[in-house]
Amino acid sequence: MFAEKVNDLFISQLKDWALAGKNYSLLGKVLTRSIRIDGFEILVQFNPERIISSSAKVDSKSVGARPCFLCTQNRPPEQRGVTFEDTMTVLINPYPIFGKHLTIPSEKHTDQRIRDNFESMLALAEALPDYAIFYNGPECGASAPDHFHFQAGNRGFMIVENDFEDGRLTELITSVRGVRIWKWNRYLRTLITLEGSDKAALSDVFRCIFDNFSLIQPDRQEPMLNIITYHYRGKWIIHIFPRKAHRPSQFFAAGKDKILLSPASVDLGGVLITPREEDFNKLTATNVADIFNQICLDENNLPVLMNGIL
Repeated sequence: MFAEKVNDLFISQLKDWALAGKNYSLLGKVLTRSIRIDGFEILVQFNPERIISSSAKVDSKSVGARPCFLCTQNRPPEQRGVTFEDTMTVLINPYPIFGKHLTIPSEKHTDQRIRDNFESMLALAEALPDYAIFYNGPECGASAPDHFHFQAGNRGFMIVENDFEDGRLTELITSVRGVRIWKWNRYLRTLITLEGSDKAALSDVFRCIFDNFSLIQPDRQEPMLNIITYHYRGKWIIHIFPRKAHRPSQFFAAGKDKILLSPASVDLGGVLITPREEDFNKLTATNVADIFNQICLDENNLPVLMNGIL
């Protein structure tokens, strides 16, 4: 069973790879606090080991000047993996956010693009039911925009999972070919959730949303989005966060106004990762709302994204 192979990999890597073993043991010292906002919760995590990812330079010049750390020949010699469908390799992430944190790169060095790889994401979610699989777009938190990859973390960590189950903040828009499509209300983040058991139908609905979004952002290498998906009770649940900006103004500010936060899927999923303690202490409901407002697509664009579906 594939999930068992990944679990065995995780256990052996923590034992045999000193860096990974150390960083996972440090998760026990990570600080977490809660911020309540208009009826829902945001968690803030102080995780100094994530400074490399949060502050990564992802412009084309910087990316081109460094060796790709996801390519087989450039990985640490201690890092082993499990092949998935002969096209991807499951690796443990040595700089974790989750108690179990995976990075899943393509065997080929090819750009971070989701449209034609979405069904692979669904297949991974089905093969790893204890994990949420997530995708960070090339301008949406991916620290390796030049090499296609997913990440995964143990389910139940991201607040959006429980919020969807709770149902107080979601509204069913429509059902198409067995795919239920939900919008979220008063959540600070524009979010579309798909739910269904038909992989082909889910893929068709996703591609329609993606192509509509491409019309809104025609100059982007792909429309800006983060995706979280997991397989639960025989269905896929897919959270799609459309965006309009990579990083908020606070990321570039100086002095007391600076907050080193580069939001990606986990942050939009309700757990803000701060590698600096001053930012962990500084975040409030007000500046969290401001950061989300800066990076998330305006909700009035939802009808355009749903064009041809409703």
